[in-house]
Amino acid sequence: MIELMRVRMNRFLRRILTRPRIDLPLAAGLFLLGAVGLATLYSADGGNMSMVGGQAARFVLGGVLLLLVSRIPPATLRTWTPWLYIGSTALLVVVAVLGEGRGADRWLDLGVMRFQPSELLKLTMPMMVAWYLHARPLPPSWKDMAVVGLLIVVPAALIAKQPDLGTALLVTAAGAFALFLAGMGWWRIVALLAAVVGMIPVAWHFLHQYQRDRVLTMLNPESDPLGNGWHIIQSQIAVGSGGIFGKGFGHSSQSRLDFLPEHTTDFIFAVFSEEFGLIGVCLLLALYAFIIGRCLWIAMQARDTYSRLLAGAIGMSFFVYVFVNGGMVAGMLPVVGVPMPMISYGGTSAVSLLVGFGVLMSIHAHRKMHD
Repeated sequence: MIELMRVRMNRFLRRILTRPRIDLPLAAGLFLLGAVGLATLYSADGGNMSMVGGQAARFVLGGVLLLLVSRIPPATLRTWTPWLYIGSTALLVVVAVLGEGRGADRWLDLGVMRFQPSELLKLTMPMMVAWYLHARPLPPSWKDMAVVGLLIVVPAALIAKQPDLGTALLVTAAGAFALFLAGMGWWRIVALLAAVVGMIPVAWHFLHQYQRDRVLTMLNPESDPLGNGWHIIQSQIAVGSGGIFGKGFGHSSQSRLDFLPEHTTDFIFAVFSEEFGLIGVCLLLALYAFIIGRCLWIAMQARDTYSRLLAGAIGMSFFVYVFVNGGMVAGMLPVVGVPMPMISYGGTSAVSLLVGFGVLMSIHAHRKMHD
């Protein structure tokens, strides 16, 4: 029995490691986006190569994991999904007990690195929703929608408790996209949206005071220009001062003079806007649009429900990350600490994103196979 298991494992590993599973257009888009991110980070941090080197190392790690995951058949990923979901949710419980961070318990210290488990849910959440709906009639019934809602609420509540409302909302959106792509009728979508809107006054009372302040500051940042409104005002100044053509690479005065807070993480898009102007922003958004469009095209080519729902949810979630960070930097959305994908400095976020794209490449590579 042991010998048989060893032979099967060797055969499985050989199949994974010897077959290239790369979607070249998507890989090219990600490589270009990563290069733009490293260049912007170099400028935002005043030419600090140690930060750029650290981010590049994370990109390399994420790229290696992308290559490995891209070789795993979607059927195998589907088999692993419940365990990945349970494991990532269990890590949130561990964070609640042993976590650390600046004002929020979001990280686990592994000695050689710090790890943010909530980032895993951005991938395992749509995987779990797609897994649950895969073997059930579509469009989903109210019962199935209720079960999916429970699958989403439990980890989202644990993340919000850290507190990390921004990531909790992104995880919720990732699961909701998989549910939406399952073919929900528009009347059900409208009913659910109406229920969400109706819950806003109730949810307001559960927000921390600083979270309420962020919403109120978004509506009127000039009410506290030297306090809560400082982030948004300085970000808007950076974006506006870039004009059409920008000030040029390395000439972002808002970050160089330390007016712009968190200029290597949450507000790095403001640095990019100041240096490259409207034209640069449009080109960067076009690159994002290409990547998102490629994700949705891969979803359309998928041959089974699990792959289609998962690929579509990953692509739409990527769009939400870009939309939320861009809206936050422009002062159109509250400051919720959502990074700009592949541009903002951050290890766990970049690695988890690249693993997600590895899943997409696996789905594309196996599109001609029937599970």
